[in-house]
Amino acid sequence: MRVYYEDTDCGGVVYYANYLRFMERARTEYLRALGFDQGQLRRDLGILFTVHSLQVDFRSPARFNDALEVTAAVSAAGRASLSFDQTICRSGETRALCRGTVRIACVDATTFKPTPIPETIRSELLDAH
Repeated sequence: MRVYYEDTDCGGVVYYANYLRFMERARTEYLRALGFDQGQLRRDLGILFTVHSLQVDFRSPARFNDALEVTAAVSAAGRASLSFDQTICRSGETRALCRGTVRIACVDATTFKPTPIPETIRSELLDAH
């Protein structure tokens, strides 16, 4: 992922809320790589994945034009929730600029009430874990 000017503040440093956008994209692409497009999950299964809670540690700033690597890995799975450990580093570096744990809830697309993660999705996510 590349840091664009629009991602930064007036000092050329990534605005803190944009790290959450980067993490969201990584989780979405992770699910897509496993064959779970979120639009299709809503249409076909009537479910959505929504952020329930998160904990983020900002360690060092990313800056305009940096190339970033954003990881997403399932660290825990409940009946209707997933926790992802996520890290943002500059490409080619191992030192984390930002780390976070994001808890995702599976909800019914109509009622927005928690609903069990379909077993096919849950097992695929745990196998990839």
